[in-house]
Amino acid sequence: MSTTNHMRSLLLLSGLGGLLYGVDVGIISGALPYLEATSGLNAGQLSFIVAAVLLGSVFSTLIAGQCADWLGRKPLLVLSGALFVASIPVISFAHGYGPLVLGRMLQGMSAGFLGVVVPLYLAECLSAADRGRGTGLFQWMLTLGIVAAAIIGIYFSIRVEEVAQLGDATQLLVFKERAWRGIFWLSLPPGLLFLLCAVLMEESPRWLYRHGRPEDACTTLLRTRTVDQMELELREMAETAAAERAQAADPAGPRESLLRRKYVVPFLLACVILACNQTTGVNSIIGYNTNILLQGGLSDVQAHWGYLGLTLVNFLTTIVGVVLVDRQGRKFLLTVGSAGIIVALLAVGLLFRQTEAQRVDVREALQAAAAAAPDSAVRFDPARAAGLLAATGAVRPGPSTLVIIYSYGGFQSATKAVRSDDPAAAGLVVSRASCVPPNAVVGFFRNPFADLAAARTAPLQIDHALITPVPSARHGWLTAAALFAFMGFFAVGPGVCVWLALSELMPTRIRSNGMSIALLLNHIASTAIAAVFLPTVGQYGYATMFFFFAGCTVVYFITAAFFLPETKGQTLEEIEARFSRMAG
Repeated sequence: MSTTNHMRSLLLLSGLGGLLYGVDVGIISGALPYLEATSGLNAGQLSFIVAAVLLGSVFSTLIAGQCADWLGRKPLLVLSGALFVASIPVISFAHGYGPLVLGRMLQGMSAGFLGVVVPLYLAECLSAADRGRGTGLFQWMLTLGIVAAAIIGIYFSIRVEEVAQLGDATQLLVFKERAWRGIFWLSLPPGLLFLLCAVLMEESPRWLYRHGRPEDACTTLLRTRTVDQMELELREMAETAAAERAQAADPAGPRESLLRRKYVVPFLLACVILACNQTTGVNSIIGYNTNILLQGGLSDVQAHWGYLGLTLVNFLTTIVGVVLVDRQGRKFLLTVGSAGIIVALLAVGLLFRQTEAQRVDVREALQAAAAAAPDSAVRFDPARAAGLLAATGAVRPGPSTLVIIYSYGGFQSATKAVRSDDPAAAGLVVSRASCVPPNAVVGFFRNPFADLAAARTAPLQIDHALITPVPSARHGWLTAAALFAFMGFFAVGPGVCVWLALSELMPTRIRSNGMSIALLLNHIASTAIAAVFLPTVGQYGYATMFFFFAGCTVVYFITAAFFLPETKGQTLEEIEARFSRMAG
């Protein structure tokens, strides 16, 4: 295989890996409504099917580094693709709760392995000049995978609507079952392509060298390097390995502890960057975007168009980041990106501050009615809004929104926002099934300090029932514009550079295991934010949450601007040597 063809194969692997990761993340959203309608599963079981991906991902992320060192990078790539491919028939042929959970856990394990091994493999195989472009392509195709999953869901929703117009309830139910199974079947081709590509790839040259196969490492390097570049990197690998052996063989010298500064500093930098990536609030802003825009002043249709705009901004500006990452450098993009994120988040927070200052809590008016019928829908129309406000002595013309924050024992949940001027809106359902986790595993991720057994019998408590005036559509579009700016700055900077930071900063000796630990911390941060987002927004408002995200991003900016070294155009060994010199 020529150098050009091998480079294309690496870029294809990167793209397919990102696409598969994005499909892993996004495919359930389109299938869930039809699964809910036809499976006969309760809300707790459905929530665990959704959460099973997280559980599988956390487990595989934890062991991915050890597996990459033990099996090799290529076998783990193959295993990642095989797990995803195996998950599709398990889910699509499933009849019952157990197979669905198993299939979703297999998808989660695939995603966890992919998140570690694809950036790791690319960092070790691509040359310094191409590493940013290749790893950035992983993120770009990840966003495309999410868009592809959404398009698949939209296609089936249109088909379901066509069948619904026929007026045959039995036929509609049958088609909905075919729909969720079909959605998963359509996600199979990317998995098969990735698996085929992984089988045809060669092992990472750095893994080969560290496992006593320098000739094979030399051959692999020549696939993407000139002879001079190959000799330089091979010599750097040899020097790094020799230095490690010399330190290990010198009984009078310092022990090569993993707690040495040359390991700890890059590891901590990578961990801070990954954690800060989540504390920008990106996942919550994407996941709750429609709800945010509804509260910002847009109608339901406008909010859905706003969400489409956000995903397109994410996809298109990621291309800009991929183009710039090897030209301008990682440090520059992370610094500019995080600075822009801070400004955008503050703008959104200030916009929400204007309306949320007028919130009214009608908790007491709803507590008695909700406690008497805890699983009934709370209707919210103009008459009900006026009555609830009058009970508190407030009089306010115009439409408003209602959000209910409620709890059973130590577990708290929040409803989505519903507008009083939306005649098609369903009532807000306050139920134990949507609040209390179905089992101890999900309960631990929701609140590790809560008593699950007590929550299953605890009385309903309405913590807050907040009525907020709906601002104008102009206010809503200003909010949307600020969110588009947030998404653009995130995609150009942190979105593209986070995977590079994860793979480039880690020294060779701890790269695989360090990446696993850092990515696990990333999952923990993501889970924690997801758990507190709705309750915090319900109790304190969107403004508070966006100001919190902006404060966390200040830490990101300081880290990128003052502590992160520029790694553009440097080999992995040169980056490692730089941290060794810093350690003295």
